[in-house]
Amino acid sequence: MDSVDPAVAGLLRSGRLEVTGRIVNASNATLICDIECEGVRAKCVYKPIRGERPLWDFPDGTLADREYASYLLAEAFAPDGVPIVPPTVLREGPFGPGMVQLWIDTDGERELVDVRAPGDVPDGWLTVLRARDSLGEPALLVHADHPDLQRMAVLDAVLNNADRKAGHVLAGRDGRVYGVDHGICLHEEDKLRTVLWGWVGKRLPAELRDTVRAVNRELDNGLRGRLADHLTRREVRALSARVDGLLERPRFPEPSGYGPSIPWPAF
Repeated sequence: MDSVDPAVAGLLRSGRLEVTGRIVNASNATLICDIECEGVRAKCVYKPIRGERPLWDFPDGTLADREYASYLLAEAFAPDGVPIVPPTVLREGPFGPGMVQLWIDTDGERELVDVRAPGDVPDGWLTVLRARDSLGEPALLVHADHPDLQRMAVLDAVLNNADRKAGHVLAGRDGRVYGVDHGICLHEEDKLRTVLWGWVGKRLPAELRDTVRAVNRELDNGLRGRLADHLTRREVRALSARVDGLLERPRFPEPSGYGPSIPWPAF
């Protein structure tokens, strides 16, 4: 499956990258680039493998592959042909091989995840966590009850996303919802950490149940083999087991109880 616009895919794979900036608060080297090919121009994010910071629980030099594998799975989660994860490729860049992903322009007026006072939660929003702010006042971590966020929550369960921060949930100017930063996903051990716990234990809507079945078919029809080029055999087996688990019990994920269930920081 390759649902991305061929022009965009060609641009990301073959375009000339010019580094124009850096996201300085990112854990790993995250470079902002202009990309151009045959008159087509765009903005993208480039994460060179050599800029990945070693992690105690993920093998060194694997984050770019995990980002790309997450995109492949997001394609299977896109019944309308537009994945939640922006178009992503692996390729050479100015600082060696790495992940290149299309930049998403965001709508600064549209919040999807927020911290609010108890009396200031928008109608229909879901509460994830109750806490107190730096002044000791009650505060709630909340998110919108949005179908695209539901899809993201289920995708994260399949990806075993260990770092779904609020800042990794983007409200695009095109009206769509996107998820970024999938470098610490797809571990064989349960590591799901997310701010999207608003539907814990609830039955998946019919559309999402159909999507999980479609993902399972994609795995059997070649996707598993494509993922094996970027993950270990045990990680691919664990991924398949997570999909099987959702088919057997089609409900939104619940915290495992082993370790933290929300990333730190949450934003």
